[in-house]
Amino acid sequence: MKHTAHFWVAGALLLGACVAPSSQHNADAQPAFRVLVFSRTLGYRHDSIPEGIAAIKALGAEHGFAVTATEDPTYFQPDTLAQFAVVVFLNTSGDVLDTLAQEAFKAYIEGGGGYVGVHAASDTEYDWPWYGQLVGAYFESHPHIQEAVVRVVDRTHPSTQHLPEAWARTDEWYNFHANPRLHNVHVLAVLDETTYEGGKMGEDHPIAWYHTVGEGRAWYTAMGHTKESYAEPLFRQHLLGGILWAARRAD
Repeated sequence: MKHTAHFWVAGALLLGACVAPSSQHNADAQPAFRVLVFSRTLGYRHDSIPEGIAAIKALGAEHGFAVTATEDPTYFQPDTLAQFAVVVFLNTSGDVLDTLAQEAFKAYIEGGGGYVGVHAASDTEYDWPWYGQLVGAYFESHPHIQEAVVRVVDRTHPSTQHLPEAWARTDEWYNFHANPRLHNVHVLAVLDETTYEGGKMGEDHPIAWYHTVGEGRAWYTAMGHTKESYAEPLFRQHLLGGILWAARRAD
């Protein structure tokens, strides 16, 4: 499986090398790559999941990639995963994959596949240590929904290069069991805990980051709780940049 996933990603890059993200993408053209959006929940279920799926499908239509949305864990088998450049865990919760699906997903990522985690993706698979390393940190708690300031500390990444250094927005702000830097992630943005109530991580409170896992790429944002998030141009561009980076379409 490792070689299969890596081969597919490499092939997708060669086939789509001339396809730049564009809002003028021809609907009749072959997609540059394919994205699987997985939103299964066995814990808390976010009512923003339909808006998240719709936003990613709209981004795909605008920028030339195909999107399949599912809550069916049987997609997590080698031959099926190999069809996708990126798997998005969109507000998943609980233990959503059995042992065979876990093995297939681990091989897919380590063989060159892409992972994008959105918000409650960190409230998922607590009993699977490898997944904890993939997502970077597990959810611990959150205060009430409120406005806070996100400090963008790296504006060179495709998911943050369009953002202001101080980004004020309303969302549900996660605290984590441990700082994701323990998993050697590259932090893109942190929360300024002086701008809202309920932060528990102190001066260094990462809220978006990325890293590599084997030959694969993993990107996570803790934002995306509210329905309104998926209509925000800046958040949609943030999400798009994460997908493109994980798919090796942007660096």
